[in-house]
Amino acid sequence: MKKQKQHKPFAMVREFQLADWFTLANAVCGTGALFSMLTYLQTSEVRHVYFAGGMVLAALVFDILDGRIARWRQKNSIMGRELDSLADVISFGVAPAVIAYGCGMQGLYDRIILTYFVACGVSRLARYNVTADELSEGGSKVKYFEGTPIPTSVLLVFVLCIAASQGSLRDALWFGHLLFAGFTLHPLVLLYALSGSLMISRIRIPKF
Repeated sequence: MKKQKQHKPFAMVREFQLADWFTLANAVCGTGALFSMLTYLQTSEVRHVYFAGGMVLAALVFDILDGRIARWRQKNSIMGRELDSLADVISFGVAPAVIAYGCGMQGLYDRIILTYFVACGVSRLARYNVTADELSEGGSKVKYFEGTPIPTSVLLVFVLCIAASQGSLRDALWFGHLLFAGFTLHPLVLLYALSGSLMISRIRIPKF
């Protein structure tokens, strides 16, 4: 009778590379941003919007570091690539969308556009993963991106933090709101539509 292989506790953790821990830190920061916005919705204390923005910025720092560490140690893996994509979905897809919702973009059309933004981010990451070898042109490093990278959503979060500093949230959100067929659209949310569309575009952006 064939003996079943026993899995030791924390075996998967031992397989992590140094860069993977920085990738996990990226995901932790993105999750922290989500909790900060949920706290803002409960308390209306604007400092939690700043905390959320700061956590997304910290996620970007970890996202940059994990790539540099992987190249420095010359240890890239399929698991690391997948882990990076999952972390990016949280920190630069879901978190910016939830921050926008918390800041006042809560109409039906707003939610449709924010969902579109997240879907574009997920699609962008999936496309990158399946074409990374092709884009590297046989080398070890990708030469260019197709579509804007999902971490560019940090710019959207920065815009909302500026709005928060001016007290322009919720009912006072920049550009007000419009009503179509009884449902609300905040024009500011169109920045998310633009960002999502650029992510899934075929625009080539050199990777430095």
